[in-house]
Amino acid sequence: MRLWLLALLLCLAWPQAVRAQVAVDAAPLQFDSAAEERRFHRLVSELRCVMCQNQSLADSNAQIAHDLRREVLTLMRRGLDDAEVKDHLVARYGEFVLYRPRMQPATWLLWFGPLLVLGAGGVVIARIVAARRRGPALPPDDTQAW
Repeated sequence: MRLWLLALLLCLAWPQAVRAQVAVDAAPLQFDSAAEERRFHRLVSELRCVMCQNQSLADSNAQIAHDLRREVLTLMRRGLDDAEVKDHLVARYGEFVLYRPRMQPATWLLWFGPLLVLGAGGVVIARIVAARRRGPALPPDDTQAW
């Protein structure tokens, strides 16, 4: 009985334990120039938070987003251009980190999948309409009163 009670308590506590931690950035980022700040904000808005479902790195409050923003700024200050920063993050986290994944064989389904689904739906609708046009005419109604 105690084992079941312990299991129940763990199940109730589990959702609280797996929530994303909202971080308060102790030291806000300091930029050397307005151009660096604009470049930084443009870059982090094109990157996805690896913890959040669909938030950009700029919008996320998760702790990893704070860490990644610092890493992006560090990479920028090392002299890497935007493509090199993105390459570094893709090598570490995969294509998921990019809001606009690159066009390559691994992402073709992502790019062309919606068009394929739309085309398949159009073919199905066209076949249904064609089948209804070719179908036999309805038999005469014999239930009419004389």
